[in-house]
Amino acid sequence: MTRSEHDPEPAHDPEVLQLAAKVFDLARRGATDTLAAYVDAGVPADLTNDKGDTLVMLAAYHGHADTVKALLERGAEPDRPNDRGQTPIAGAVFKGETEVVRALLDGGADPAAGTPSAIDTARMFGKEQLLEWFGAR
Repeated sequence: MTRSEHDPEPAHDPEVLQLAAKVFDLARRGATDTLAAYVDAGVPADLTNDKGDTLVMLAAYHGHADTVKALLERGAEPDRPNDRGQTPIAGAVFKGETEVVRALLDGGADPAAGTPSAIDTARMFGKEQLLEWFGAR
């Protein structure tokens, strides 16, 4: 049996795309409980958008430490880079989101991963406290 035009591939199904857009928006807004419920119901914890940004990346970049923690508890990779080689922890350093940096470190993130790494980003912006956390002083 083959797929017809009335039964599109899941990645191109308008309903699937609409759900994905909603889930990415939940990560950006830090809607932790709702996002966690979607992941618990089967949405991949490492779902990525068209730029390779994971749910963790979006939550981290927008300063939502609790959302980051919830995703990591559900199996999301803390170091998964986007298409530009950026990691969630480097994004959190860039944005000055220290609570998110701590959540990522507690969740196993590697501050040396990615390009630029969180260590490089902290050095670039003179974030001495973070360099201490990373053991990179």
